Amino acid sequence: MDNNSIYALVGYSLVACCVIMFFVWLWSYRVKNAGVVDIFWSYNFPVMAIILLLLAPGFETRKLLICSMVIIAGGRLGTHLALRVLKHLRQEEPRYAAIRKEWGKNAEVKMAFFFQMQALSNVLLAIPFFIITLNTNPELSIVEYAGAALWAISVLGEATADAQLSAFKKDPTNKGKVCDKGLWGYSRHPNYFFEWLMWVSYFVFALGSPYGYIAIISPAIILYLLLKVTGIPMTEEQSIRTKGDAFRAYQKRVSVFVPWFKKT
Repeated sequence: MDNNSIYALVGYSLVACCVIMFFVWLWSYRVKNAGVVDIFWSYNFPVMAIILLLLAPGFETRKLLICSMVIIAGGRLGTHLALRVLKHLRQEEPRYAAIRKEWGKNAEVKMAFFFQMQALSNVLLAIPFFIITLNTNPELSIVEYAGAALWAISVLGEATADAQLSAFKKDPTNKGKVCDKGLWGYSRHPNYFFEWLMWVSYFVFALGSPYGYIAIISPAIILYLLLKVTGIPMTEEQSIRTKGDAFRAYQKRVSVFVPWFKKT
């Protein structure tokens, strides 16, 4: 690996993500809704993919494949989130409203710093992409094809879970009910599971490149965040507050993360 290439690509990516998040923070300040950060956290990955596609010195076919994967996945998730957040732009999501309340009078200053940390997390999680697009080997390996296949499964699974939940919420007769239809009958958070599986697929893909094992950092971080920090814990706390005993019963029946058979 050329260290100069690595530093340049990481630097360009970091600057791009930080600038984007600065302007997103200004927008969030104006509309008083920090939830817009989620949209652009997703869109930042396609931005970095375009930078790598244009500037990384790796094998063009490999670059085109991995960057296309990142652009499709990040674009899909970002657009899904945009449709959800922009529908209620002036109504901040409860988790961000709670954070803002906890931070008190210094909330906006801390929020600006939080947005920049999101940009930093974009670049940190992009480690597999840097490794892959620096690989100049002119042949794709079996593990790279396996990674691409796993990616296709994960993106299809996440898109299906999102669509099923959206359809459930659109039905007014389901107001106050717990979605247990489709994939949601086998996992309480199938969207999170397939999101994590997607990051596993990037790690698998990276194993076809020198130092690819380092890419384990990305799915490990995502798994920790989903299981212990901003993912499942906060989502389930909010569901218990809004749905009460119905959600507690759902917790007893359905696997928390990995899709599995229901308990009777």
